[in-house]
Amino acid sequence: MKQIWNFVLTGGPCSGKTTALSTIEQELSSRGYYVLIVPETATELISSGIRPFGNSLNIFDFQKVIFEKQLFKEALYRKISKQYIPSDKIVILHDRGIIDNKSYITDEQFKTLLSQLNMNEVELRDRYDAVFHLVTAANGAEEFYTLANNNARTETPEQAIALDTKGIENWTGHSHLRIIDNSTNFRSKISRVLQEVYSCLGTPIPIEMERRYLIKKPDLDILSSYVHFTVIDIVQTYLSSSNGIERRIRQRGQNGNFSYYSAEKQEINGLKRIESERKISEKQYLKLLAQMDPILTPIVKKRICFVFESQYFELDIFNFSDNHALMEIELTSENGIVNLPNFITVLKEVTNDPKYRNHNLAKTHAL
Repeated sequence: MKQIWNFVLTGGPCSGKTTALSTIEQELSSRGYYVLIVPETATELISSGIRPFGNSLNIFDFQKVIFEKQLFKEALYRKISKQYIPSDKIVILHDRGIIDNKSYITDEQFKTLLSQLNMNEVELRDRYDAVFHLVTAANGAEEFYTLANNNARTETPEQAIALDTKGIENWTGHSHLRIIDNSTNFRSKISRVLQEVYSCLGTPIPIEMERRYLIKKPDLDILSSYVHFTVIDIVQTYLSSSNGIERRIRQRGQNGNFSYYSAEKQEINGLKRIESERKISEKQYLKLLAQMDPILTPIVKKRICFVFESQYFELDIFNFSDNHALMEIELTSENGIVNLPNFITVLKEVTNDPKYRNHNLAKTHAL
């Protein structure tokens, strides 16, 4: 069966994105994957002479041109992958995703653009299987910040950091957002990107390492004064299963716009588990609902997604708990250091306590 993955590589100016794209292409190709790279649309246009504020093209119209061209390119690459490439393992690497363009116009202009194109933000964000954000060198590796390798960019270090921060905010809420900071040297930074890619591909197997914490249920109004966050509505339904494999389906989205997923999990130990997940259509989701486990009640929750000190946290608020919530972070190693947010009241770590697994919460509905 042919498998096609759509990955976005994004990040602030001078983040190592070009090197990462090249490294990933070479590494995956040597391991039997057919790799396609969708070039960055804005750079293509600017390099060819099409610039905002030139030739009577204002910034809004320029972004609309980018949207239209990028949507066309992505549809074309997906069609080519499905119909013309004989490989059964294809990875499409997108040099930035459509949501990245939100950084260059106002929120009101972005909403107008979506309306004109008859699209919604959830649809645009979730059209990719994973997003890898490389933090600009201007934040943490200032001595290496340069724009010499990209004539289309003109940002100062301060502007680069602002764009980088805005870019992370735009993607916050994606189920597979990975942030690669400058805490290591550049070579290790690129290796960490590749490690995350392999994890999403399940090569050799998709290992997920989580740390989970029971916390005091936060006041979202107060939380917003500390950090930017995105609220995702989730309905998680468990299906009848056997052989120790946990099966579930999930409806996930915002403002009435949803994406649908099917997943299987098999636990190795308290910290590691094998997980495979795929996006499905609404029709497939509704069909699978008929296989719902009668013993387990669907989990309804709001997932609060935010970044703190370059780490991506997901905070789940359940409709059955007035006082408590759960917060988790996915790590790339068992010994990874977690920088817990100082504005969250952590009651205890519950990583290895099965009582706080969503599967068990579907039975007890108690935190």
